[in-house]
Amino acid sequence: MPSSLHKRLAAELAKREAAGTRRRLPAPPTPGLVDFSSNDYLGLSRHPQVRAAVQQAVQLPAGSTGSRLLTGNSAAAEALETHLARFHRAEAALLFNSGYAANLGFFAAVPKRGDTILYDEASHASVKDGIRGSFATAWSFRHNDVADLRCKLARATGSIFVAVEALYSMDGDVAPLAELAAVCQAEGLYLVVDEAHTNGLYGPQGEGLVVELGLKDAVFARILTFGKALGSQGAAVAGPAVLRDYLLSFSRPFIYTTALPPLTVAALTASYELLPHLGPERARLFALSDYLKARLNTVPGLHVPPESHVIHPVFFTTNPGPAHVRAIAAAAQAAGFDVRAIVSPTVPIGTERLRLIIHSYTTEAEIDALAAVLEHVVAPER
Repeated sequence: MPSSLHKRLAAELAKREAAGTRRRLPAPPTPGLVDFSSNDYLGLSRHPQVRAAVQQAVQLPAGSTGSRLLTGNSAAAEALETHLARFHRAEAALLFNSGYAANLGFFAAVPKRGDTILYDEASHASVKDGIRGSFATAWSFRHNDVADLRCKLARATGSIFVAVEALYSMDGDVAPLAELAAVCQAEGLYLVVDEAHTNGLYGPQGEGLVVELGLKDAVFARILTFGKALGSQGAAVAGPAVLRDYLLSFSRPFIYTTALPPLTVAALTASYELLPHLGPERARLFALSDYLKARLNTVPGLHVPPESHVIHPVFFTTNPGPAHVRAIAAAAQAAGFDVRAIVSPTVPIGTERLRLIIHSYTTEAEIDALAAVLEHVVAPER
């Protein structure tokens, strides 16, 4: 006999089903599809040097065997953290198992009762979940709106943290970091920047947008995720040495998690060795991003915002709703392109979209072919 809890869970699923927003695991990617969906911006997950490092690490134990504070620490992990700090021009860095865990581990541990967190309303779910784990007061400010941030300061108390992403994963636009940093320095605020989608892509050697803009001394902490341009898994928090030491003792997602396995540490080490040499790939990626925006904005019924970078939301001039956006994505997949729909609750209702990601290995011919498919599919909506 189903319990009341069973019925409640089923009822919530039924609501999502009716709204067209129930999540299901997709089928594994079909081999041969043209990649417009993965976060592997530079193709490092398939790079021969990274694969060779992983093959060599196969001789090591398959798992890390415990948390970093017990049996899971290693000379390789410590060497990687030392390299991360030097590469990203920070005092210190601490590895986490994912960007989600890093955001959760920072925000639930560092801000305290009486402090205030001001966060961009478009911040990632991991930032918001970390904030919920904190006893600090928190308010959102309008997306990329520095004036609204200033307004919220009037109510802030204690140590004040400002949380933003360097590049936002659903809209593909960048934060006004220079302006934010100026406000934070003038007001004595602690700026925390999530570089999940800029790590590896911006900066002279891929050090991230904070380094590219010369703001490393104005940012208290950076969340550096490795599941995107680094083509692997994990993340690090980079910042002052005292922050690293503090997280070692107070960040529960770090303390109570089995460490990254040796294979992952080896892959990350190899990827970071490659980053300084991938300037041409980064330049190609940005040029292709501009090409995609120009090409798709010629398709009637579609709109790609000009401010998007690398990640490109494709909006429809008439909102077709989640079910139809999924159908358009499915039609693109059937034509040979790995394209995904983004719907509520990941994005607000009424802003359903396709999300296209450009890679250094994308070609102009592939962009043209996808544009032709979308023009054919979307044409009936005009």
